Amino acid sequence: MASFALDPEQLKWCAQVREWAAERLRPLAEAGEPGRVNRPLLTALGELGLLDRLFSGTALDLCLLRESLARECTEAETALALQGLGAHALLGSPDLAGRWIPRVVSGEAVAAFALTEPGAGSDAAALELAAEPAPSGGGWRLTGEKCWISNAPDADLYTLFARTTPGAGARGVTAFAVPADRPGLGGERLDMLSPHPIGRVSFDAVAVGEADVIGEVDRGFRVAMTTLNRFRPSVGAFAVGMAQAALDAATAHAASRTAFGAPLKDLQSVSHGLAEMATRTEAARLLVYAAAEAYDAGSPGTARSSAMAKLFATETAQFAVDTAVQIHGARALERGHLLEHLYREVRAPRIYEGATEVQRSIIAKELFA
Repeated sequence: MASFALDPEQLKWCAQVREWAAERLRPLAEAGEPGRVNRPLLTALGELGLLDRLFSGTALDLCLLRESLARECTEAETALALQGLGAHALLGSPDLAGRWIPRVVSGEAVAAFALTEPGAGSDAAALELAAEPAPSGGGWRLTGEKCWISNAPDADLYTLFARTTPGAGARGVTAFAVPADRPGLGGERLDMLSPHPIGRVSFDAVAVGEADVIGEVDRGFRVAMTTLNRFRPSVGAFAVGMAQAALDAATAHAASRTAFGAPLKDLQSVSHGLAEMATRTEAARLLVYAAAEAYDAGSPGTARSSAMAKLFATETAQFAVDTAVQIHGARALERGHLLEHLYREVRAPRIYEGATEVQRSIIAKELFA
């Protein structure tokens, strides 16, 4: 445990982020419309310099940032994370990065990561969005659909993945950076359990050229996996932040609420539940920090450590929030209660950026490598 202890400066910075989240970001989040991109919130994240950390900081910095935001304002955490996920791949293309990254870190431009399709979720290599050669020569035309895309359809830029070589599996996919105002690009919002914006994006012969390619033609699957590997440990950090928020709420409630003539905390069933929440949350936190440090050091086995962190932290957050709801009782299910909000937030991370089952497959494969 000592090898992953935070130093005083890191602890001070985390406290500062939580203060910003509670005092400046949460009011903006509460004023926003659920299911829609909150541009004032993004602007504030940019003014505080937090969006810049997505691209200039280490993986551990990103984890500390996401955990700290999640403890106080999940909407701010998610808005920040989606900017990083949607734009991080652009760093591999200097021209695209120069054109878009400054606008992303200021909060002016909203980015989205468009990989999932109706028939290609966990099996991302099976995607079918077609990038066919343009009839006039030079460039491609995109035809098809992306689904369950965060920040869609309000994004200004989509980092998307399309099939340039039919029948080639993962080897025939190319990554593109596509502005949302391209003719033929449309979309609609999806009404989901999670409160952040998610939608469907459609492509009707949308023109893209060589200048829109991220990396190399037919090597886009590597771009997708590199992005996911970068952000996977920090999904665990988001989950740890939610688990800690649930634990804090449950602990405070158990200390103040009286039942059967005594505080709830004196009931063994309640105190043991809190102890289990605390233990699992701390274990998840250490797995996340270890995975981030391994990524930053370029250590072998980062795929396994990242998968373990994402798997254990997201499952732990689900357990912690559910246990906290049980300790609170019916009041936790009232619309607007912190735990009601967390209950809706906590489910999605077990699916996106590689479902729990995918993480187990990665870990199992690494065991026999």
